[in-house]
Amino acid sequence: MPKEFDASTFADNLNSDKDGVLIDVRTPMEFNQGHIPHSLLIDIYNSKFTDEVRKLDRNKNYYLYCHSGNRSFHAGKFMLSIGFKNVYHLKPGIIGWYGPIEKASSSLVQK
Repeated sequence: MPKEFDASTFADNLNSDKDGVLIDVRTPMEFNQGHIPHSLLIDIYNSKFTDEVRKLDRNKNYYLYCHSGNRSFHAGKFMLSIGFKNVYHLKPGIIGWYGPIEKASSSLVQK
């Protein structure tokens, strides 16, 4: 199971992790409405999700989030099942996030 962090622990660990990669597993529409800065969008509902995840460096540490924590939990579980070692997820999702949020144009997100 991916390790669950509350918002404070998630932010602290991510900010101090030089090998940390932040992934938003929500849809492009949700991402555009607001996301944590420096997030990479890999939509768990996209048919290319597993292909995109398999391209990632398994030696890095991954911090996942979604709206409420359910999709990021399942995405993290999948990542661990295919050999990723360090996968963490924001248990309350972005709805529990207290830090900065930015909006994106559709040109910045996965299609």
